[in-house]
Amino acid sequence: MAAESPPSPSPVYRFGVFQINLGARELRKHGVRIRLPGQPFCILSMLLEKPGEIVTRDEMRQRLWAADTFVDFEHSLNTAVKKLRAALGDTPENSRYVETIPRVGYRFVAPIQGAAESPYLQQLRPILEIELPGETKAVGAVAESKFPEVSGVFGKNAWKISILAIPVVVAVLIGGIRHYLSQQARRLTDKDTIVLADFANSTDDPVFDDTLKAALNISLRQSPFLNVLSESEVAKTLQQMTRPATTRLTPEVARELCQRARSKAYLAGAIGSLGSEYVLGLKAVNCQNGDTLAQEQVTAAAKEKVLGALGDAATKLRGELGESIATVQKFDTPLAEATTSSLEALKAYSLGLREQDAATALAFLQRAIQRDPDFAGGYYAIGNKYESMAQVGRASEYFTKAFQLRERASERERLSIMAEYYSSVTGELDKAAQSYREIIDSYPQSSNAYGGLIWQYLALGQFAKAEGAGREALRRSPDSLTPYINLSGALVSQERLGEAQAILQEAQARKLGDDLEGLSLHTSFYELAFVDGDSPTMLEHQKWLLSKNEFESYGLGLAADTEAYAGRLGKAELLTRQAVDSAVRADNKEFGATWKEHAAVREAAFGNAAEARRLASDGVKLYESSQAVQVESALAFAMVGDRPRTESLVQNINKRFPLDTQMQTLWLPAIRAQLALSRNSPARALNQLPAPSQLEFGLIQFANSVSCLFPIYLRGEAYLASGQGQQSAAEFQKILEHRGIVGNCFTGALAHVGLARANVIQARTLQGADANAARVRALAAYKDFLTLWKDADPDVPILKQARAEYAELL
Repeated sequence: MAAESPPSPSPVYRFGVFQINLGARELRKHGVRIRLPGQPFCILSMLLEKPGEIVTRDEMRQRLWAADTFVDFEHSLNTAVKKLRAALGDTPENSRYVETIPRVGYRFVAPIQGAAESPYLQQLRPILEIELPGETKAVGAVAESKFPEVSGVFGKNAWKISILAIPVVVAVLIGGIRHYLSQQARRLTDKDTIVLADFANSTDDPVFDDTLKAALNISLRQSPFLNVLSESEVAKTLQQMTRPATTRLTPEVARELCQRARSKAYLAGAIGSLGSEYVLGLKAVNCQNGDTLAQEQVTAAAKEKVLGALGDAATKLRGELGESIATVQKFDTPLAEATTSSLEALKAYSLGLREQDAATALAFLQRAIQRDPDFAGGYYAIGNKYESMAQVGRASEYFTKAFQLRERASERERLSIMAEYYSSVTGELDKAAQSYREIIDSYPQSSNAYGGLIWQYLALGQFAKAEGAGREALRRSPDSLTPYINLSGALVSQERLGEAQAILQEAQARKLGDDLEGLSLHTSFYELAFVDGDSPTMLEHQKWLLSKNEFESYGLGLAADTEAYAGRLGKAELLTRQAVDSAVRADNKEFGATWKEHAAVREAAFGNAAEARRLASDGVKLYESSQAVQVESALAFAMVGDRPRTESLVQNINKRFPLDTQMQTLWLPAIRAQLALSRNSPARALNQLPAPSQLEFGLIQFANSVSCLFPIYLRGEAYLASGQGQQSAAEFQKILEHRGIVGNCFTGALAHVGLARANVIQARTLQGADANAARVRALAAYKDFLTLWKDADPDVPILKQARAEYAELL
């Protein structure tokens, strides 16, 4: 008789930390049996029979209950599924195993060992590079005590069972502690940075290219805990790797970049499709040893659900990587609300942020807001791009629109939009500073917020605060150029020029500033070299500016101011024309108009009234809506005594900028005072000017240097006209003592003449030795000016007057 074949072994499946034997009706977790009642076990069996496929609620009803059974099916099935999920440590919101298909049924979504995978899971595995159970421990599992199932504990042999269980309990506890410590080692700290790899897109839809990475970045930037390496830092590190900035960040490239940038981990993402559904995965990897720190997988029922699913996965990942539940819940705006629900808009936005060429970047960003006119982040990005190109007026338009849509942004971006709006649009410096402080309170690692706060302190003339914030920003972001520029500006404003020079040289040694940021670096070097009288260094940095189409106009304008400072107005006029033409060619009419107005004010100060009037009129015609153009044209018209044009512009400025700190406190009073002085009313001019304050020394956005200190210069002129020599001399002396602030502005040259004239008044009003001392000071001041202007054009009115006054005093 032939031997009987042995019975087929019962199917055994493994998934995650679980093992199930269907024949024995056993479910084990970490090898320890756990209770699972009949109906939940049957549901799990059905799901495992069709992994990755939907098992309908009707199929479950037919398997669980006979046709003639009277039962509240909906309630009973929901209860059974709830018990199954409790046993698996699963939830509907965080479905690692059992996914709910609303109003249809359920699907088992985890990889399974021991069963043929469905097409769904076959596609999911290579996309997410999921490791089989046994190859690695489940990420994010909660350590817990694993007690064996024991019945009759309170029987007569209970003490024997308890004693036998002690070694097991101890072993389990030790294992739990080890697991907990292992999980803690996997977590990040708030000092670590992470690199975002590009998404692997195995769908046939190119709209996901770049788009999902940008969306993930926006989602993660909501976190005050995680620090994503910036695009500029990524580009710089790629350059160190001798790779182009456009290199695709595959996991291999991302890991190398992560190591070079001294980051802790890289985050890879993937998306695949099965019919109308999409599968997304995220995986955080330690870039030093390759260990998986955390991973998430989600599904989206349709294309328009992808962003929402990605945002949910990112939120879960934040917690797994070590962020507190409190901040995850507090800063978790859904992606569609934090950015845009349009994948096409987000794709254009992502391409615009990555593009190095300014014009191309703007084209992409414009496309983004065309696809979604309510995309706050798109308008904000365009504003930032125009601001980096020194097109302040255009930037202001887009910052205003972003502010109107600020509730359609994450909390972090909302505060950033508010800060930029108060700073660049309304000019409310205190409100802007407060917004930046709020960002820093919630996001202490934000170097950009420190940069913005420094700018406000500089504009307010609070240089010690600016320095403190600058040093903190530099400590946090030593590989970013902006903190160096801001700290240097704070030091220059305190006349600590050597320290400022050293800070800039450190940035240069790190090879920072080879892109659009280079404008600030090279102009800062130029201004310091000007103060030192270092012509070769000035020429070196001017050449760099002239070599960039975007900055050629700036290089020419700086040179024009330098020539005018020495009285060479013919050369200054030629360079100004070239600067204007260059700006117009670069589609920056605002910049061109500003150069005309700079020239108009200095021509008026030098005594060329007709030329000043012409330039002021031309500047307004070229770009009337600019704040800088309106302010400087009003000042030029006031200096030549054109009351109608001045008052018209003053009225317009006051209407447009009623809350602007500098407009209302400095510029409008100065323009009104200048008009009064031009009409021979020095007493009225002095009454119009505010009392001296630190705000007068503050950074002026549209000046080439930190500030021309014009209100101080004007007060000196008004005191001079009213015969108050001592007070006048004190004002002009302030300008001469702040050469770092004034730079190559014309007031730095003419302050010598003002000081000389103030001392002449004192020589005439004082007696004896005091009068003689004042005469000596006047002669020295005239001599300083005439030496400075030794190569000046001979027909400049102020030069003729100074020579005559000096000769009379001899």
